[in-house]
Amino acid sequence: MRKRKLGRTGLEVTEICLGTMTWGRQNTEAEGHAQMDWAIDRGITFWDTAEMYAIPPTAETYGRTEAIIGSWFASRGGRERVVLATKAIGRASGGYGWIRGGGARLDRDNLVRAVEDSLRRLRTDYIDLYQLHWPDRPTTRFGRRSVPLPEEDGDATPIDETLRALDDLVRAGKIRHVGLSNETAWGAMTFLRVSETLGLARVASIQNAYNLLNRTFEDGLAEIALREEVGLLAYSPLGGGTLTGKYLDGRRPPGSRRAIDQRGSRYDRPNADAATQAYVELAGRHGLDPARMAIAFVLSRSFTTAAIIGATSLEQLATDAGAAEVELSAELLEEIDDIRALYTDPCP
Repeated sequence: MRKRKLGRTGLEVTEICLGTMTWGRQNTEAEGHAQMDWAIDRGITFWDTAEMYAIPPTAETYGRTEAIIGSWFASRGGRERVVLATKAIGRASGGYGWIRGGGARLDRDNLVRAVEDSLRRLRTDYIDLYQLHWPDRPTTRFGRRSVPLPEEDGDATPIDETLRALDDLVRAGKIRHVGLSNETAWGAMTFLRVSETLGLARVASIQNAYNLLNRTFEDGLAEIALREEVGLLAYSPLGGGTLTGKYLDGRRPPGSRRAIDQRGSRYDRPNADAATQAYVELAGRHGLDPARMAIAFVLSRSFTTAAIIGATSLEQLATDAGAAEVELSAELLEEIDDIRALYTDPCP
C-alpha cells in the first residue's frame, strides 16, 4: 500500500484510510475486528474514527466505534503499527445532548475532556491525528449552500483559544498532530495564520467530503492544500455509497445507510441520479467497477493525501481498497470532466 506525506509532520500515511463509522450500528464488534485484521494484513495502517460514531449518531451508540477499536488494540496489541485519527465535534444545534453534557464546544475544557474520553475508549496513550469534526461557528457544511453571516457566530469559540488548547495537548503528548474537518477556506487559512503568529501546533490535514458528485473542494481549498501542505483526507469518496449505483431509481437496500438513517442524505438531490447513472455507465464502458473508478479518481488528485473508505462487509472493503491499484487514463479523466460539465456538483 503506497504512502503519502501527512502535511509537514514528517509522518507518512497509507493513501487508503480505513473508515469506521459503521462499527457499533451496522457492524458488530466482531465484524469491526475482522475489518481491522483485514486492513492490517494488507498494509492499510491509517485509520479514522470520531467520538460521535457510530453513524447515524444516537445516545446509545455514542463512542461505541472508538470502544471497538480499543478492544481490538487490547486483544491484538501493536498500537504502534497504526496511525490513528479521531475527531471532536464543535458546537451543535438540534441535538447531540448526550455529548459532553449537551454543551459540546471547541473550547479548552471541552477539548481536554473529549481527548481524555477518546483515549480511554481507544485504550491508548496518544492519538496520532486529532481533528475538529466541524467548526464551532456556523458554516456551509453538510450541504448547506447559504453563507452564514458573522453576526450568526454568537458565542463561537475563538480559533486562537481552540488552537492554544490543542497545542497544550500536543505538548502533553496526548495528541501528536492536529487536523480540521468540514472546514472552509477562510477557516483553514485562519488556523494557519494563528498557528504561525502565535507559534502553535500547525494544521496537518483537512478532512472534507470529496467525490464525483461533490468537487467543491477544488474551488478554494485545493490550492490551500497544495501551497500550504495541508492535504485532503477525502471522506465519502463514494458519496455515501451513491456512486456504486445502489440507490438509483429510489432504491433503499435493506441495511444500507439510507435505509436506517432518517436524517436523509445530502446525496439525494436533483441531478444526483442522472450524474450517478452517467458515472456508472462510464465505468462500465472502461471495464471498471464504479466504486473503484470513483475512489481512484479521488486518489488521482494532487491535493489528496488519503481517501477514507468504509464498508459493512469484507467484500465491499476489498473492492474499495482495490482502487489503489487502478490508474485512470487521460481519456477517462476527460470523460469524467465532461460529465461534471453537465452535472456540476449536484451534491455539495
